[in-house]
Amino acid sequence: MAHTALPNRASLAERLDDLPFTRRHLRLLTGSGLGWALDAMDVGLISFILAALVQQWDLTKGEAGWIASVGFIGMALGATLGGLLADRLGRRQVFALTLLVYGAATGASALVGGLAALLVLRFLVGLGLGAELPVASTYVSEFAPARIRGRVIVVLEAFWAVGWTAAALIGYFIIPASDDGWRWAFAVGAIPALYAVVVRWAMPESPRWLASRGRLAEAERIVSTFEADARYVTAPAIRKEPQPRSLALTARARLQTLWNAEFRVRTLSLWLVWLAVNFSYYGAFIWIPSILVDAGFDLVRSFGFTLIITLAQLPGYAVAAWLIEVWGRRVTLSVFLIGSAGSALVFGTATTESAIIAAGMALSFFNLGAWGALYAVTPEIYPTSLRATGAGWAAGIGRIASIIAPLVVPVLLVSGGAPLLFAVFGACFVLAAAAAWGLDDRRGEALDDR
Repeated sequence: MAHTALPNRASLAERLDDLPFTRRHLRLLTGSGLGWALDAMDVGLISFILAALVQQWDLTKGEAGWIASVGFIGMALGATLGGLLADRLGRRQVFALTLLVYGAATGASALVGGLAALLVLRFLVGLGLGAELPVASTYVSEFAPARIRGRVIVVLEAFWAVGWTAAALIGYFIIPASDDGWRWAFAVGAIPALYAVVVRWAMPESPRWLASRGRLAEAERIVSTFEADARYVTAPAIRKEPQPRSLALTARARLQTLWNAEFRVRTLSLWLVWLAVNFSYYGAFIWIPSILVDAGFDLVRSFGFTLIITLAQLPGYAVAAWLIEVWGRRVTLSVFLIGSAGSALVFGTATTESAIIAAGMALSFFNLGAWGALYAVTPEIYPTSLRATGAGWAAGIGRIASIIAPLVVPVLLVSGGAPLLFAVFGACFVLAAAAAWGLDDRRGEALDDR
């Protein structure tokens, strides 16, 4: 009896892993990366807008902290729901929807006249932003060839530095230019709403996800376009065996599987890393412009320092992208986290302009390199049927720390100033470095397509 010429999930995955890096990979990485950069621009902008609103609206530190934290509350909820939806509805659909939600809410923020309305819109911004990041890293990881997958995800994460640099430029040139500068900054943030349309129609769905849902013909067509771009000619594999069953088919099953015997150690370790890194990163970088203003630097000068510090993110990503395929995921992640801890301690005690800039650049270099490694390892440690759920819940749990951090920073500053604050951040980085050793290192290995 003749067999139907239909590829199976294993053959599709192998074909994806065997491909060289093609122009289609580059377009997919760039398209996803631009969405990532726009996300970073939005998160970065709020740190500069906060410094301006504290002066214009005469906000207390507590009120300013809530403007930052309410966005992270939305991000926590968005990350957990976004991952579940991406495993059910597809990566591309959720990616586009999240861009639309947070882009529209950011643009609307330009029109607010008071604190209450801004808090509501910042929550909606966070809802979209929180869902987008883990979905995007899952999406790109499922296309990337196994031998360079970690490097590709770190490059994706490097777009964060592009977006944060754009935010720093807007903060430096636009926000101080007039009393309405912060409104213009929010208006620029509406760009993702338009970009969402491009994402929805121009980017393919993940073939791994399609295959896991039994849509093998659609997955075959997408894989074939990548092979054609690489000038590969591959005859479809004949399905001779039953399709492997997905590990989890419902939202409840996915959440339960995260904690079964196979995954519980890596899930716990991943959540600890996300919690510690979120607390330290958002606690430091959301408040750095305001901390510099409190230290006696005027608004324009503090924004200029922050811009210089931000530029150090790009070489941090570049070094992490190289090392992650040389040292592996765990070693690269833990080394950059230890570097972050040391830089935080120095930054907290720096008093001269040169010391502040040098320590801030080191913190930026190591911390963002660590973020690149963390986003690379997160989707790899779970199988396809719960990959976005696992990545989304790790990001969502991590956002709990980013909610707390902007509220705790003013208290720590009053209690012990910058030295105490950055010593706490350093301790969190050390905790994250230790927890990283509980993660599964899949350098050069195929993704688990169960």
